[in-house]
Amino acid sequence: MDQRRKVPRTDAVLTDPRLVSAMAVLGRATVKGVVAGSQERARRGEIAPESVADAAVAALPRRATTLTPVINATGVVLHTNLGRAPLSGAAVEAISAAAGHTDVEFDLVTGHRARRGRGTLEALAAAVPDAEAMHVVNNGAAALVLAATALAGGREIVVSRGELIEIGDGFRLPDLMQSTGARLREVGTTNRAALDDYECAIGPETAFLLKVHPSNFVVRGFTSAVATRELARLGVPVVVDIGSGLLTSEPSLPDEPDATTALRDGAALVTASGDKLLGGPQAGLLLGRADIVERLRRHPLARALRVDKLTLAALEATLRGPESPTRRALRRVPGELRERAETLAKRLVEAGIAAEAVPTAAVVGGGGAPGVELPSWAVALTAGLAEPLRAKAVVGRVERGRLLLDLRCVPPDRDGEVYAAVREA
Repeated sequence: MDQRRKVPRTDAVLTDPRLVSAMAVLGRATVKGVVAGSQERARRGEIAPESVADAAVAALPRRATTLTPVINATGVVLHTNLGRAPLSGAAVEAISAAAGHTDVEFDLVTGHRARRGRGTLEALAAAVPDAEAMHVVNNGAAALVLAATALAGGREIVVSRGELIEIGDGFRLPDLMQSTGARLREVGTTNRAALDDYECAIGPETAFLLKVHPSNFVVRGFTSAVATRELARLGVPVVVDIGSGLLTSEPSLPDEPDATTALRDGAALVTASGDKLLGGPQAGLLLGRADIVERLRRHPLARALRVDKLTLAALEATLRGPESPTRRALRRVPGELRERAETLAKRLVEAGIAAEAVPTAAVVGGGGAPGVELPSWAVALTAGLAEPLRAKAVVGRVERGRLLLDLRCVPPDRDGEVYAAVREA
């Protein structure tokens, strides 16, 4: 009998209880496609016809998304290509709870419509009491776009030439600002700006002074910049884009700007990220004077930049909940990391794998704390393991001919997973 005729029909294979359960999670189309692949393998003689269901079960994806969770052993705390800030358990639980119907814009007491995301705004108010009001949009760039559109459309924004930055993937701040219809009035030079430069540029068309944290580079040497507190004395609103998302000062990053300090120094409005150093979901935060924030909130563009309920839930849980994974990674002490690296390396050596615990330097990444190095420890392996480990969703970095698995961003309870992945690789 022809081998191909022995291959079971699709509807028969799909009655397998394991595949029925999988369809409830992955969807019928996905499971059916995997079954078709197994049937084709049977027709080619690669597997026995009676093994089609087993082969299909083995080939099922673990989840209904192509995004794969990874272990970040790169030593970059906020790795943009790996999704930057990992969410806390509290934030993940909040997203799950908010995935169904919620009272995101509904008052359960009165039965009437309510302020969207009021719980998140209350959490922000508690975190940054120096802000009179706050608003949340879908990312940091959106926060700056909304501010420029609502406050400076057709008018001028005065900004230091040295702060007209470019970030990843060719994204340039001046292009973003000019797309709003505002005109940029550049002052100073690439490396130096003085208070007089700003003062001389202010005129009837000035909407606000913009101060931008150059978050992904450092200019050293013959440099000068004007502090927010000095700009605030010029009588024109000052908008400060801190970028990285610190709401209050962080002891491990003493030179990184934060929203509270900027507001106390006289900023009328601060824009920041909800992820990055805050450690929450991607979002844009606008914090400052009540009249300005209300003007932004009521602008038509605010609707297009509105944040969804899942982000609101995750952001509130990040603000109210325990310390985020990002903060924990930043605050890990070298002694703890060394002990973990030595333990992991010893286990690998005992398993017959060449491994060594080595000191190294991690970085913040994600447009935060440029030039700052965080003392760390890693397990050094042969560089040839980089690719097979990536196939197992463990991502390290190759440096000087060795693969380094930096443990600063790896939660301690996942060291066992790293060990198992290296052995399998």
